[in-house]
Amino acid sequence: MLLTGLATIPVLIWTYLLFGRGGFWRVPQLLRPVGLARPGTKRVVAVIPARNEAKVIDTAVTSLLEQDFPAPLRVIVVDDASTDGTAEAAQSAAKQCGAEARLSVIEGKPLIPGWTGKLWALSQGSKAAMALNPDYLLLTDADIRHGESSVAKLVEIAESRGCDLASYMVTLRCETAAEKALIPAFVFFFFMLYPPAWIASDRKRSAGAAGGCILIRPEALTRIGGLQTIRNEVIDDCALAQAVKQAGGRIWLGMTAQTESIRSYGTAGEIGRMISRTAFNQLDHSPLVLAGTVIALFFTYLLPPVLLFSGRRMPAALGAGGWLLIATAYRPIVRFYRRSFWWIFCLPAVALFYTAATIHSAVQYSRGKGGEWKGRIQDARAYK
Repeated sequence: MLLTGLATIPVLIWTYLLFGRGGFWRVPQLLRPVGLARPGTKRVVAVIPARNEAKVIDTAVTSLLEQDFPAPLRVIVVDDASTDGTAEAAQSAAKQCGAEARLSVIEGKPLIPGWTGKLWALSQGSKAAMALNPDYLLLTDADIRHGESSVAKLVEIAESRGCDLASYMVTLRCETAAEKALIPAFVFFFFMLYPPAWIASDRKRSAGAAGGCILIRPEALTRIGGLQTIRNEVIDDCALAQAVKQAGGRIWLGMTAQTESIRSYGTAGEIGRMISRTAFNQLDHSPLVLAGTVIALFFTYLLPPVLLFSGRRMPAALGAGGWLLIATAYRPIVRFYRRSFWWIFCLPAVALFYTAATIHSAVQYSRGKGGEWKGRIQDARAYK
């Protein structure tokens, strides 16, 4: 009787997730924004914080300078103490596409206490961009290849919906065995935490954005007090979206197949470290919340397949039903990333990996090594 009662929990959880959490798993609706307005001649300045990104920055800069956009798009690269020739690679890319005049490379000032490296670089780049009197700032990463009309479409979305902030979850690289197994789940979990329908709703407090591609109105940035209001946030994209929404702004988050990240996380270890960098921060550094999260992950993802081996008919049937609901929710993102149908049944195993990475995040934080990125510790007791 007790086992049967426990077996109903995953079914109830997934019934809610499928029908009560804003349809976060319905990828097609996230790819088809409607009611678009023409971008007109809106002025956009892209800001790219870059620290040792010589291998990828040329692709990012070229994709922005060659945008199909009605007005000349300006690009500002903030070279954050790079030692690999990042600035030179960016300038070379602009020269090759005949747009040197539309690229500015700023030598970043030394990081000051209380700021994360990325936000300090973005703050300097945004200040320079404001001087150009833009209608929008595009805050983007050095590893993003923007689709030919990506910026125009994002401006159209912002204009038609009256958004102060509009963001794309870009297509993440999915080429190595580890990426194919683990990256689709990363996107799935992200949208579960930040349902786009709730983000766009004025009636919901949910707010989120994807840091690789954020379009924001300068006046919205000014209204929240600038980037200094979130200067020490590790999950800076969602913190920015939250600040904009709390200040009365409208925000939007969707997906795109045209703009993609070219950063490689070739091994399971690299992906694990990427997750670990922010996971415990997401849990407010609370051991109690961590324990609750691990328990919730067990009931949500791991219990259904375990029940199949219980030897009891009803619990096994409920376990099969729960696993089928998991697969139903996971299928759209698996199809988007062009993975085999059978991967839809692997989410419980993938969730176990993410659980381990979350625990590792807490351990790293306790050791004073949390949030490590580009040689900087950004989320640890020592940092705080």
